[in-house]
Amino acid sequence: MKIDLSSLSWAGHQIHVSLPINQFLDAGVDPKEIPLPHEFILNRDLLAQLYPSFAEGATPFTLNWSKYAEFLTFCGGLDPITGGLWLTDIAHHHLAIAILFLIACHMYRTNWGIGHGLKDILEAHKGPFIGQGHNGLYEILTTSWHAQLSLNLAMLGSTTNVVAHHMYSMPPYPYLATDYGTQLSLFTHHMWIGGFLIVGATTHDTIFMVRDYDPTTQYNDLLDRVLRHRDAIISHLNWVCIFLGFHSFGLYIHNDTMSALGRPQDMFSDTAIQLQPIFAQWVQNIHATAPGVTAPGATTSTSLTWGGSELVALGDKVALLPIPLGTADFLVHHILAFTIHVTVLILLKGVLFARSSRSIPNKANLGFRFPCDGPGRGGTCQVSAWDHVFLGLFWMYYAISVVIFHFSWKMQSDVWGIISDQGLVTHITGGNFAQSSINVWGTISDQGVGTASQVIQSYGSSLSAYGLFFLGANFVWAFSLMFLFSGRGYWQELIEFIIWAHNKFKVAPATQPRALSIIQGRAVGVTHYLLGGIAMTWAFFLVRIIAVG
Repeated sequence: MKIDLSSLSWAGHQIHVSLPINQFLDAGVDPKEIPLPHEFILNRDLLAQLYPSFAEGATPFTLNWSKYAEFLTFCGGLDPITGGLWLTDIAHHHLAIAILFLIACHMYRTNWGIGHGLKDILEAHKGPFIGQGHNGLYEILTTSWHAQLSLNLAMLGSTTNVVAHHMYSMPPYPYLATDYGTQLSLFTHHMWIGGFLIVGATTHDTIFMVRDYDPTTQYNDLLDRVLRHRDAIISHLNWVCIFLGFHSFGLYIHNDTMSALGRPQDMFSDTAIQLQPIFAQWVQNIHATAPGVTAPGATTSTSLTWGGSELVALGDKVALLPIPLGTADFLVHHILAFTIHVTVLILLKGVLFARSSRSIPNKANLGFRFPCDGPGRGGTCQVSAWDHVFLGLFWMYYAISVVIFHFSWKMQSDVWGIISDQGLVTHITGGNFAQSSINVWGTISDQGVGTASQVIQSYGSSLSAYGLFFLGANFVWAFSLMFLFSGRGYWQELIEFIIWAHNKFKVAPATQPRALSIIQGRAVGVTHYLLGGIAMTWAFFLVRIIAVG
């Protein structure tokens, strides 16, 4: 209900205020001459001068929608004046969403007798493989804050990652597409936020399992069945991770070896042994050919990135153009698949084994976090739910780092750049992604060292603030390592040994020294590691893109 009504009110604002003002601005009218926003709302004749169908009032609402086609459009692509989505498309989108959700929300019962209760919908979901299905899930979500929070964080995190990709491929704001620094920052920001939210979702899921889950009432439902199959699930996922890791990284090692031996014809590349992402290219082609086929009302595809369209440029800067995919993208996406699967493996194992394991059957009694249990039960270190979150955070960091570095390099290589009077595009890095990113050395030299000059030279320029951020974040990241060593129990053991030795010789001081505990060491360590790593990466991105973009 919130989504549909907020979408409806936003569509109303766009139609009655934003559209007419933008019409005037696009026509070159002096902003001082444009009527005030409330005048468009109160004076329908003013709107009718720009959009004649407004003169008919609400009559077309009798299912005669086509009357409003002049301001509820289905153009697709980008406005060549602003480089953003057509505002008429955006207004149409929000109105359509509002109508669909207004109808759909009647499926759910609230204070009135119509519709279905969520409890009924969940409990009706049964089948041969899921036993009692979602029986009892409604009670879980209404009594456990951690279960509810976990669900919401997972949905919000996934949505945030989707937003990251939409912000550059379908830029919603005027002139956003040619502000490369903002584009890169928006993508980086949303990817990091999405990653943290998803890890937060599994964190609260493990806390729910430890503190709120009651195995006596949850029998033979979907969650119980998943828990009973946890060994098979984790072992299969483990096998997938090993397969992905060896094969995806093995392709890079092969390319590095062939490059070192001077055999470029034996490398995996677009000019030698091709590994084209045929399924991704197929998806691109479906969307590129949609206008006139599956979407006959559209004049162009939803995004220029699909292909099949001319580039959009504002002045001499490229806003967006079709993004080609090749062997280099295939390789890096499989590295990404590997890091994502390992992250899922660690976090899912933390959830499924939060209450018990073969080594520690009484985990639920020990709580969400507990230190090493020592060698007494087979060396049970880093096995608490918190330890899985701790390790999962690192792999999330690696996964998101792959994504943002891929995006940064790909866009500078194949999309962003300057267009000449003759229509020739000069990309920021000259289209070097396809050939340089297919081996480890090429990535280090062209993406790492090759783009570091702006950071190195920034300290004596107007971009010095970003250079200092980079330097400071580097220290924060290095500082984290001290705490991560503490997280292995080194300081705790050392101090306890020193105290034991002093007590043995009866020279112990009155004050008892305390070391950072293993749990505290890991928490402080991972916080500084992520903070330093993210700030360092972001400063590196910004100082370069502002200098060259």
